Amino acid sequence: MHDILQTNLLSPITLCFILGIVAKLVRSEFSLPKDIYLGISIYLLLALGLKGGVELAEASFSSIISPVLVTLLIGCITPISSYLILRKLGRFSVADAAGIAAHYGSVSAVTFIAAQSFINEMSTKMPSLPPLEGYMPTLLALLESPGIHIALAIGAIKTASKGHGTAKVLHEVLTGRTMILLLGGLIVGYLIGHKNWEVIAPFYDSKGGVFRGLLCLFLLEMGIVAGSRMGDLKKVGLFLIGFGTIVPLLHGTLAIALGTWAGLSVGGCTVLAAMAASASYIAAPPAVRVTLPDANPSYYLTAALAITFPFNVVLGIPIYFELAKFFHA
Repeated sequence: MHDILQTNLLSPITLCFILGIVAKLVRSEFSLPKDIYLGISIYLLLALGLKGGVELAEASFSSIISPVLVTLLIGCITPISSYLILRKLGRFSVADAAGIAAHYGSVSAVTFIAAQSFINEMSTKMPSLPPLEGYMPTLLALLESPGIHIALAIGAIKTASKGHGTAKVLHEVLTGRTMILLLGGLIVGYLIGHKNWEVIAPFYDSKGGVFRGLLCLFLLEMGIVAGSRMGDLKKVGLFLIGFGTIVPLLHGTLAIALGTWAGLSVGGCTVLAAMAASASYIAAPPAVRVTLPDANPSYYLTAALAITFPFNVVLGIPIYFELAKFFHA
């Protein structure tokens, strides 16, 4: 475990993320220009979709159906369990509990990318490690939306808002940047096949230097964003800090158990666990703002960005990898 943690902590991706946090904490004026940050995020999501679509075209229905069903099940369990923990143990209001649960029911694409990069790195150090399933971006796309809507439905029903704004929320989530690029990329990748993929692979392949280099820049900026919310940790309290680290471990372990049952490899279970353990900070915030305006942004944004995201990138992913190896032993 020590070697795995050391590998992750000394990876360029993790170190760039930590550098971003440090830069913000020392009040450096550095940050990536907004347009560059947006451009990199578009590239990363499209690259994931394209590669996933190419691999999906090669996957048989029998090999993917179980992982798909397991992923949808996780998308239902994580928002409900998060809501119950926040409501019953944390004594949060209905709006706050549902708002936070919406973030933890959805998925962080950046955490997915970090987990995928970690597995690619480990595969070079462990030649016996089975290759990561190429269709994982499909599971990422499937996990993006259900958790948000389940949590928001709970909040809307409990606050008797009768689904106010539901159609608008659904439209925003399904037509947002993440879904368009992931699903669109999957379709394009599926249609072009391996022959045409090989022409653009040097630029878009997630194992290539271009992808990893831009990911370092993206994580640098994400570190700055996470560092900007560190001051809010005092406001959210010890319970939410514990929630943001313990609940991801529980959800990750559940995902590993289900992923193992579904036939995913060690790497596939690790990435699925990272997805289940992550918290959305792109699709979920606007959806919560529309449907649950009484939910406190300090709670759900700080939990997702300043607690769970750093935890997963620095410590969580290596832990999920070790747990996946244990379940496969």
